[in-house]
Amino acid sequence: MPDAFFSSTKKRKRAPSSSKGKGKAMKISKSSKPSTSQPKKKGKDEDLSSDNSEHEGINNDDDLRAEAIDPHLSGEEDAGETAGEKRLRLAKLYLEEVKKTLVEGEFDAADLDREIISSRLQNDALQHSGRVHVFVGEKLQGPGDTRLVTRGHRLSVTGAAISQNGRNLFTCSKDGQIIQWSLLTGKRIRTHHKHVPNRKGKGKQRVTGDEAEGHTDEIWALSVSSDGKFLATGGKDKRVGVWDIERGVWLKGFRGHKDSISGLAFRKGSNQLYSASHDRSVKLFDLSVMGYVETLFGHQDRISDIDALRGETAVTSGTRDKTVRFWKVTEESQIVFRGGTKSVLREVLEGALDAEVEEIEDIERKQTRHQFVEGCMECVSMIDEATFLSGGDSGTISLWSTSKKKPIFRYQLAHGIVEHRSDDGGTARNPRWITSLAALPYSDIFASGSWDGWIRLWRLDAKLRSFEPLENAIPILGVVNSLQLVQVPTSLLSETKWMMNKSAGKSGNPSTVTNGGPRPAGKDTKAVLLVAAIGHEPRTGRWLTVGEGAKNCGLVVPLEVSI
Repeated sequence: MPDAFFSSTKKRKRAPSSSKGKGKAMKISKSSKPSTSQPKKKGKDEDLSSDNSEHEGINNDDDLRAEAIDPHLSGEEDAGETAGEKRLRLAKLYLEEVKKTLVEGEFDAADLDREIISSRLQNDALQHSGRVHVFVGEKLQGPGDTRLVTRGHRLSVTGAAISQNGRNLFTCSKDGQIIQWSLLTGKRIRTHHKHVPNRKGKGKQRVTGDEAEGHTDEIWALSVSSDGKFLATGGKDKRVGVWDIERGVWLKGFRGHKDSISGLAFRKGSNQLYSASHDRSVKLFDLSVMGYVETLFGHQDRISDIDALRGETAVTSGTRDKTVRFWKVTEESQIVFRGGTKSVLREVLEGALDAEVEEIEDIERKQTRHQFVEGCMECVSMIDEATFLSGGDSGTISLWSTSKKKPIFRYQLAHGIVEHRSDDGGTARNPRWITSLAALPYSDIFASGSWDGWIRLWRLDAKLRSFEPLENAIPILGVVNSLQLVQVPTSLLSETKWMMNKSAGKSGNPSTVTNGGPRPAGKDTKAVLLVAAIGHEPRTGRWLTVGEGAKNCGLVVPLEVSI
């Protein structure tokens, strides 16, 4: 007779072994719900919760969260961190770093939190915004009577630049030399001479200029990196030379251009270098790895100048193709801005103006007196990431914006007209073309040069729609081949020996001479330095010679800005 236990007809449910954990989880989830059953089932619920007491940690919602994040870990190490949490953590770390850089006890807690940290955050945001945020035009007091003139080149000085810290000045010339000067003492530190290649021998034995640690011909351009580590030079030998500033040695010579190098510009805040050449191309190099990146094509004539700021963009001028090109490196694209002054009649035919014939003739007669046809774009300078300037052989300075194809504003005959005898015995009147332009990055002031004996300063309006000349022009004889405006701490100028007042009192405390008088001690000021390269001849040719007092020199003029 079979046992009663085995003879039961009730079907038993068997859960697979792989789903044991799942069954427990289901029971736990049921026990966690609020009890809506009758009182007789309450005991079972209590039994279930007591039987699974070892899983109480799972019921805790806090245990389901990620573990505490170490604030010192990087963003890559925090895989479960949200975007908001990451921004908050990085902001806290940044504030801690700011506090560490400040001297303890110098400020109280309220000043530290409200004034210093907030102003520093605001300045960092403005610097990365790519827009004009330094307005010093109204506060510019002009050049002083004290200036530094460096003379050491035999031929015309074609380029001059100082490092961002304001310690070193570099000049290059048509004689193939590069001279490093101390801006504190005004004395020469070192000279890099031109290498004369060995022309003897046959075949490959004659090509020794490529291996020379230096340039073998005229040098037309130079540029200093933002961190002050690298100096880039280029000229007629078609090589981009890279120098170590601290050691004063040649690092590498990049070849690739098929013609003379006419312009160099470092991207600010990085070691990326742009080079422009008469072969109508722009090349990009990365000096952090000492490698070539890419080549940009587009100009139909030789490139005469190039400029760049913090963004991955650059601006170039194409001389006789009468275009300025705005290069977007990451997008591999370019925007073409066509210069050249058109007549009023031409604009009417193109539909740009509506006027009667008599009005056109009157305007044409007035226009021929003051306006010349622009046939060459000679120089460019970037104001911010979307605004730049250009100058050419018509003597006109044009203000451009990346949002418009035509100039926003033009200032004609910025450096006047020169008269000379023509071949037929009459008098010819031609404008002095703009040989160089330089803007203080992200500010409302810029400078222009020609050969009229003045370096002129200009101020932009607040909306960047126009500009006007300032009264504070700087007298200098010669052709202004390059310009640079850079802001340096005022404390640096107080250390320079060439700016010390010779008539200091018996106390022995020298004072800096600006605007014809000593600068009062304790005055809160910021200094802007104007750097210029002056020569008898233009930078890339000899079709003009300026004599009668002109010098081949580098020029440094402090411009004081009161706050």
